[in-house]
Amino acid sequence: MLSIVSIAAATALVSANAFAACPIELAVYGDPQSGTEIDFTPTGTSAVVTNNFRMILDNNVVLNGIVMWSTGEARPNGSLMYKCPEGDVTGGELAACTLWSGVIYTSDDKGTIGLLPAQGVDAPKTLILPDLGPSLRHSLAYGGKGFSKVPSDVFVMKGCQE
Repeated sequence: MLSIVSIAAATALVSANAFAACPIELAVYGDPQSGTEIDFTPTGTSAVVTNNFRMILDNNVVLNGIVMWSTGEARPNGSLMYKCPEGDVTGGELAACTLWSGVIYTSDDKGTIGLLPAQGVDAPKTLILPDLGPSLRHSLAYGGKGFSKVPSDVFVMKGCQE
């Protein structure tokens, strides 16, 4: 007979393996401090954008995010945008609706820091978006009818979309 302890241990092992096998393009991250969530989505056939994601803040404020790897010193440069115009946009218009941009780092269980992988790779445990909180606090989307809870710079994996 299986004991309750062995069933619980087996369930935890299956859950841990399923959790670890989540590809980055389906990963969901959260900031417990503010309740903010980051949901990654597949990029499709884009040759330039390596990751798509959205950040969901309180008051139903949604920021659209993309990651493009730089040339030369390769780094995953992320950008979070709010209410950008569609179609052909100028650099000035894009700059005006970009609330945060920077390199996205990752961390594992041992505290090893890495860079955000492109899609098709297992999702890292933790994301680090340097200076995200201060940038968002000073953005046009903060306060008033925008969001009111500023996220931290660290997001922990919550799960995997199906």
